[in-house]
Amino acid sequence: MVTVAALSGACARQDDQVVLKLAHALDTQHTVHLGMVHMAERLAEYSGGTMRVDIYPGGQLGAERDLVELVQIGSIAMTKVSTAPLEAFVPSMKVFSIPYVFRDREHVLKALDSDVGKELLASVSVARLKGMGYYDAGSRSFYMVDTPVEQPADIGGKKIRVMKSQTAVSMIAAMGGSATPIGWGELYSALQQGVVDGAENNPPSFYLSGHYEVCKYYALNEHTAVPDMLLMSEYIWESLDEQQREWVQRAVDDSVAYQRDLWNAATEEALAAVKAAGVTVTYPDKAPFMAAVEEMKASYDGTEIGRLIRALEAVE
Repeated sequence: MVTVAALSGACARQDDQVVLKLAHALDTQHTVHLGMVHMAERLAEYSGGTMRVDIYPGGQLGAERDLVELVQIGSIAMTKVSTAPLEAFVPSMKVFSIPYVFRDREHVLKALDSDVGKELLASVSVARLKGMGYYDAGSRSFYMVDTPVEQPADIGGKKIRVMKSQTAVSMIAAMGGSATPIGWGELYSALQQGVVDGAENNPPSFYLSGHYEVCKYYALNEHTAVPDMLLMSEYIWESLDEQQREWVQRAVDDSVAYQRDLWNAATEEALAAVKAAGVTVTYPDKAPFMAAVEEMKASYDGTEIGRLIRALEAVE
């Protein structure tokens, strides 16, 4: 009943105030959630209190795929989704799950803000979605329950949890592992019960999820940089007037800058915390991992994804 009540009126009007409902699956300590809170504050300020964002965190209204579908039909106004599961709706999103497209964090952020980054943000319109902005999600690396990862051979024969992304499945296969798509909310128990041997994600997510309590090896090979994208229902966006749209976009842009400023500190804090909890954190040579996925990456030559790979790599 609570969920049904929450879903009623994704863009309601209460006492001459437009209320936008935003749902996501992250912990409230996560920098992306904090960025969204900042967005809500800025929108209230810009609109003089005539617009409000109500945030439903922690998967209260469903997992990421569920939330995307709710945004598509206008049952909620906005959500945050990793671009990996988004590829099921928007094929061009596959480019973000291809390993070693980006050189480092500076390159990632420049690429997201570049013309090709804006092109990718706009491409979600094919799924009746409005791309509002990218939040920084750092780089993804392997963490394992009881075996270290120093080279791709260490992934061989292991069951590795990935997001529901065929591209991520192909990456694990290229390294000799067995990819197992599992929902984020189910992963802790899957690691604990031995359903999978390990997973891959960024340091803040590894820490805030509590996965470090089960996984005692974290290898920062940084194979992919899969950003989070803030999406809005096209239907609800079009229902706003020009001034309201300008306020919403300004608030989103402010929140993106705010969240990116938080990210580095959150990463360092997470690594310090998991090390203190007994996790062995290593920095393996990336060259063997890059070589292992070279054929997979080359398979996109001559395709639209191949064009996007080259365009992102070319950003200086």
